[in-house]
Amino acid sequence: MTFIAVAKLNDIEPGKSVCVQVEKKRIAIFNVDGKFYALDDYCPHKGAPMSTGYLGVTDVTCSWHGASFDLATGKGLAGPCAGGIASYPVRITGDDLELQV
Repeated sequence: MTFIAVAKLNDIEPGKSVCVQVEKKRIAIFNVDGKFYALDDYCPHKGAPMSTGYLGVTDVTCSWHGASFDLATGKGLAGPCAGGIASYPVRITGDDLELQV
């Protein structure tokens, strides 16, 4: 699989997230103090957008029903998380954020 440029570094402020479309997937990208993570942008419980969730240091919590997921792996941590969501490798090339999807 190849990496695809999806955003610029300055598009996502620390403590914030954005949703990007890659092919037919919606992917949430999170910036935690300059470290970037990418997860599917839907909660498996009821489909809430994870990009609008509550961002922690190592996890994100769904804003609808409180399911939380590990930012690095997508593993479900608490609540109605149905086991987890897909995570994607992120790399920085120059000022581009790239995802491997």
